[in-house]
Order: sequence, then C-alpha cells, then structure tokens
Amino acid sequence: MWYNTGTMDNKLNVCLINDSFPPLIDGVANTVVNYARIINGELGSAAVATPYYPDADDSRFEFPVVRFPSVDTTPLVGYRAGVPFSADIIRELSDMDFDIIHSHCPVASSMLGRVLRDAIDKPLIFTYHTKFDIDIQNSLRGRLLQEGATKMLVDNVAASDEVWAVSEGAGKNLQSLGYEGDYIVMHNGVDFPKGRVDESIIRSVTEGYDLPEGVPVYMFVGRMMWYKGLRLILEALDKLKASGRDFRMVFIGGGADKNEIVLYAESLKLTDKVFFVDPIGDRDALRAWYCRADLFLFPSTFDTNGLVVREAAACALPSVLVKNSCASEDTKDWENSFWIDENKDSLFVLLAKLGNDIELMDKIGKNAQDQLYLSWEDSVKIAYERYNIVLDRYKAGGYKKREAITDQFFTASADTIHSLIEIQNRRNRIFEQAKSNIREILSTIEGIENTVAKTFERIKYANVMLEAGVRQKLEESREALLKEIDRYK
Repeated sequence: MWYNTGTMDNKLNVCLINDSFPPLIDGVANTVVNYARIINGELGSAAVATPYYPDADDSRFEFPVVRFPSVDTTPLVGYRAGVPFSADIIRELSDMDFDIIHSHCPVASSMLGRVLRDAIDKPLIFTYHTKFDIDIQNSLRGRLLQEGATKMLVDNVAASDEVWAVSEGAGKNLQSLGYEGDYIVMHNGVDFPKGRVDESIIRSVTEGYDLPEGVPVYMFVGRMMWYKGLRLILEALDKLKASGRDFRMVFIGGGADKNEIVLYAESLKLTDKVFFVDPIGDRDALRAWYCRADLFLFPSTFDTNGLVVREAAACALPSVLVKNSCASEDTKDWENSFWIDENKDSLFVLLAKLGNDIELMDKIGKNAQDQLYLSWEDSVKIAYERYNIVLDRYKAGGYKKREAITDQFFTASADTIHSLIEIQNRRNRIFEQAKSNIREILSTIEGIENTVAKTFERIKYANVMLEAGVRQKLEESREALLKEIDRYK
C-alpha cells in the first residue's frame, strides 16, 4: 500500500477512461463516476472518455463526457465494446490539455489511453479492478483465443507508466496472467455516508416484500453471475430451510445468469423466502435495503475488491466472506465480518449458528462501520496525491520510454479506422436516404391508387346514372308506342 507523501497544491486536469459507464451500472463505472465527480468538484478538473451508448444521458454530469465509437457486444460480455481508434476523438481529447491519463480497463480503454499518451506526451496510469481471466474464459471458447486475449490484456497493462491494483489479491491475479511489473495497491471507497437512512425511506423502499420483524434478512448486491458464489448461497439456504430455520434473502442486481438463477431458486422451492430485485440506481434506495438487512452474503472469490462490502459497512451491515478471498482483505473473522470456506456446508453452518441473533450481527456490523469504511472523498484524494508524484516522475524521465510496436500501430491505424467508420456512416446515410426515397415512391403510388379508385367510383356512378337515363328513355318510348297502338284500335 502506498501512503501519503505528497501535496495537492498542483491543480491537475485528468482524463479518466473506462469501457463501462452509466447507463451501464457496475463497480468500475461507479469508481469512474466518483473519481470524476470529486476531482472536478474539489481538486482540479476531470473528463471521462467512454464508449457510445444509444440511450446515454450525459447532461446530468457536471464534468465532460466524451463518447468514442462502439459496437454492441452486450450478448457476449454484457456491455458495448469501444472502438478506440477514432482520429476525431483523439484530436478532441488532445485539445483538452490533460496532465494525467488514467485507464480503468485493460482493453479498449487502455488502447485509447496509449494512443492519447503518444499524442500529448503525458503519463498513463492503469488500475486493475477485475479478474479478467475469468471474464475471458466465460466470453471466449478455445485455448488459442483465450491466450491471445490474455496476452493483449497483459501487454496493455505493461505499457502503462504506473499500475495500480484495488487490492493485494487483484495485483497477484494480474501477475498470474503474466504481468511482471510492479503495482501499487490503491483502495476504492464508497459514496455512502456512514449511518442509516431514515426509517420512513426503509419502509417505503421495502414495502410489498414479506420481511417479518425478528426474522433475519440476508442480502446480496451485484451482477447476477454464477461465478459470484450465488449457487453456494442458494444451496446453503435450501439446507437452512430444510433444517426448519426461518429467514428472508434479497438478491439485488442484473446479469447474464439471472434467469437461470431465478429458475434454480424456484426449483429449490425457495420463492417464499427469496426475492429478486432489479438493479437500483437510486443510491438512497439501495442504502435503505442495506439498512433493512441483517447480514450481507458475499461468498465471491471473483471480485478483487468487494466494493459492496464497504457499502454494507457504511450501513453497519456485516458481511459473510470467503476466507483468504480478495474481499476478505483487511477484515477479521468474528470481529468485523464472518469468514467461511467456499462451500455451501460452511455457509449453512454459520447461518445456523447465528440463527436469529440479530443483536450479535448488529455488533459485528458496527465494528465493520468503524474499521472498514473508506469514503470516496478520502480514496480519491489519496489517488490525486499520487497523480502529482507520477507526473513529476514522468517529467523527470523516471519511467521507461514506451515505444512498443503496438503503440506505433495504434497511432498509424487511427485515421484508417476512422475512415472505415466514416464509410460505414456514409453507407448508413445512403441507406436511410434510400429508405426515405422508397417511402416517397410508395406514398406517390398510394396517391395514384387513391386517384384511380376515385375515378373508378365516378365511372361506376356515371354508368349507374347512364343506365337509369336509358331505362327512363326506353320507358318513355314504350309508353308513347303503346298510346299510338291504342289510337288505331
């Protein structure tokens, strides 16, 4: 862990880059929002570069948000993939005169960061948040594809001037992928203030759910993915129900595995005790759920930091964590958290042991609030102090000069990729114009058809009138003829 050795007298302009950002909600997106919010509001200035989303509304942010081109890969990985080689975007970001470039994703974001560093000659920092080897295994099939993706990821990280990890476990995971450089542990904070929300908000948010007083309420918040330990939770709860214990469990979040998880809960006949809530963007509403729960179940060995554990701590809610996981770093068993082995039996034994002892859970939760809580304000200030040190070191030539072939390729490819995107845009415009022309032709044809139809109606009417006139003339002639005949009789 790096400790404070600098000052914040120098006002810096920071470029934050990440592949996820609202409207997409996840832990890293939340990190970038809070970095930008706090830097721009208290310390210096900041802007965010992130992939384009069709339904994004960036007007609500008090800092600039630059959207670079993207393609829709949500069915594969859950979010859109950025295309970082737009010359227009590089020129726009270059004109913003940044002092620091800070990437939070080792794929498109870091590629964009490397091109931007080449353009403006400013240091690039990378923060490793997520165990990407698991994401790669889940997204790509075939050893060669997985190895190629991992190598690209590691190369992007190694090309940074300084690497941060959100926990010691995250740093070790990065090294297990083949990264051989140094890293600094830089903890993330939470945007929850310490303490509970008003009881009226808790009642309002949780209204309609069967949550009896005196019955322990367990909770999970995060992406609904099996690798978060959710099968372990459901199977432990199944054993707990079979033992005769009463409880309630609330899962909050969305994700690719959610439908399967809901179906599995139904197959275990847990639907009378287990509830699923969609992702909650309102932070006070989410705090209300944390405050209503008695125990936070987070048996994930995937997460590198477990930001939700500190969110729970802010609300004096204790967490159940897998022993020696990244999320359990800096915690102590039966002091400010509860540790289990990574299996359903271990979780079941703990829940059965705790039973309805809500007073004990409250005590451990209060310890978590006192010992584990870290605000985003404090976290970002520590990072900002490090920015100054990185910038001074970069100016003094303290970092290895990055002149990898891939950097040159990225820079040389920018205009080409941008041209391809512009060709695609032109094709789209031509297609839209063609559709407009077709609509006009169809409208004209419809008008002609209406005119023809009206003409036929008029002809039909004229025929009717004509036939009526002929019949009348014939009748008159007949009457006249009959009169003549009668005269000669």
